[in-house]
Amino acid sequence: MGRWNSTSVPGFILMGLTDSAETQLVLSVLFLLIYLITVLGNFGMILVIRLDPQLHTPMYFFLTHLSFLDLSYSSVITPKTLQNLLTFNKSISFLGCFTQMFFFIVFVATECFLLSSMAYDRYVAICRPLHYPVIMSRRLCCALLTGSYVIGFVDSSVVAISMSRQRFCDSNVVQHFFCDSSPILALSCSDTYEVEIIILIFAGFSLVVSLITISGSYLSILSTILKINSTEGKKKAFSTCASHLLGVTIFYSSMIFTYLKPKKSYSLGRDQVASVFYTIVIPMLNPLIYSLRNKEVKNAALRVLLKRVVSRQLK
Repeated sequence: MGRWNSTSVPGFILMGLTDSAETQLVLSVLFLLIYLITVLGNFGMILVIRLDPQLHTPMYFFLTHLSFLDLSYSSVITPKTLQNLLTFNKSISFLGCFTQMFFFIVFVATECFLLSSMAYDRYVAICRPLHYPVIMSRRLCCALLTGSYVIGFVDSSVVAISMSRQRFCDSNVVQHFFCDSSPILALSCSDTYEVEIIILIFAGFSLVVSLITISGSYLSILSTILKINSTEGKKKAFSTCASHLLGVTIFYSSMIFTYLKPKKSYSLGRDQVASVFYTIVIPMLNPLIYSLRNKEVKNAALRVLLKRVVSRQLK
């Protein structure tokens, strides 16, 4: 992946979040707990949706893949972060670093377009309910999902390859807990202008296009909801997209804060806190947001548990 012989450093050292041994121990316990909740929450969400036929709808089809993406990009970052917190070996090879960067960008960029697909699904459900089964066909859902992964793969490939072609000839100490673009670029002894432009274009494309889709969908949804006469009808319509809107707000606010800015404005402490939030915390929050605020998911979980209890009693 790039010209590895153009560098004079053996690999990278991930400095992590803190130098304090006590703080590292506290963070390792906290991150391990968050990661376990993330794995159990997202895997449980996938399992419940798969096992309950009543949830085999377009919205939950997308939600299954949202859980998969959250689980995936959390697993790309968190285990290595835990290793660095618990051991003295904080090194990562060039291949390992850019592989981590590649898969992280794949999953995050794909999630941007998956969230916009979910917003479109909510738009059709609320604004064109009579045509919903026809418009949101299985074929369209698969096309939207495939398109999201393809764009994520292209985005990630271009950024990771461009980054790997940079020369790293001085320091190899990354002031971050994973191989993100900004702290890696800060170590480059090459001219990074072109790479920064590439990252800005591709990251901006993913964020802006998906945000335009989401904003357009919710403006139409809001317009439709305001036309509903009954208060109960308005509440019911809004409740169908409240979880998604909350998830979108949390995800995009942290992503925009971190990425849509030039390299010179990189701030170690501020950016690390934001990075912890969207790489480790958000994958844990999403299954909680979509389950605790969703009666259908809670009822489906109860149905799945009851079926398992009944099947055991009959054996």
